[in-house]
Amino acid sequence: WALPGGHVDLDETSLTAAVRELEEETGVRVPETELTLLGVWDTPGRDPRGRYVTVAYLAQVPANTQARAGDDASAVRWASLDNPSASDRLAFDHDQILRAA
Repeated sequence: WALPGGHVDLDETSLTAAVRELEEETGVRVPETELTLLGVWDTPGRDPRGRYVTVAYLAQVPANTQARAGDDASAVRWASLDNPSASDRLAFDHDQILRAA
């Protein structure tokens, strides 16, 4: 399991990319004004695919919000912020990002 995300296009900010990637991967649309910067994760070696820097944003959505897997996601589900370590094997350092949330 991994948090939704992806690369920032040349013509967009990390905030714009976060809105786009969230919608592409989950079908959930959140306006930029509803996202709050959570933090930056940039420890070398955090991702075995190469050197990646994550800029994470937090959004609150209504409890009944439906998400659907799309784009390059094979499945989607909500994770508990109360106990992020209990989530099934999160990718990379995504448990740290959930704990920060």
